[in-house]
Amino acid sequence: MDHNIDCLLFDCDGTLIDTYDIILEAMRYIVNGELGQDRSDEELMHGVGTPLEDQMRTFLDDESQVDRTVAAYRAYNDSIHDEGVNIFPGVKDGLEALKRAGYRMGVVTSKRHWLADRGLEICGIRDYFEVLIGSDDFPVHKPEPGPILEACRLMGVDPAHCAYIGDSPYDIKAGNAAGCTTIAARWGMFSPESLTAEHPDHEIDTFADLPKLIEALNRTE
Repeated sequence: MDHNIDCLLFDCDGTLIDTYDIILEAMRYIVNGELGQDRSDEELMHGVGTPLEDQMRTFLDDESQVDRTVAAYRAYNDSIHDEGVNIFPGVKDGLEALKRAGYRMGVVTSKRHWLADRGLEICGIRDYFEVLIGSDDFPVHKPEPGPILEACRLMGVDPAHCAYIGDSPYDIKAGNAAGCTTIAARWGMFSPESLTAEHPDHEIDTFADLPKLIEALNRTE
């Protein structure tokens, strides 16, 4: 693969910002509370990174209840979001280093646009990104490559010269399908084993490793 990387696209939750506790609390409230189920935390979090409607379908037998359940989840999640969102260690310094080095950056997430924008703003990193593609900005979602390709189109960059960084297997699948260099973020919500199984081009343990990796890849040109 051509490693001449000009642009970096990021997943949001689990990669840039830490919302694990918020998501889990909301999933417990809706699925185990409102729906009266007894799901483990692993089951509740299994689909994170895919559209919320698809996640809720795994807990419902009746398709007609999906919209109502999604609305209830979102109302609860929105109510606790601002107090619970945090930035991962090293992210701001890493983004600043990448910006100084001249890399263009964007975000592609399965989160709604306004809420992803809000989380990035709270964490003080929104201005690093030229483009933000949320779940409501494109008709298909990860693991389909469409949202990543749309971000590349909007930024005028070739996917072959773009890296996609994410913490979920769905991120790696989407990035691979888009023809990007894929980088697995091993500090997020999913196990390193589940990421390795999707064959990312590279895996990193901390955000601080990212600028060094990109520099090394471009140095091989």
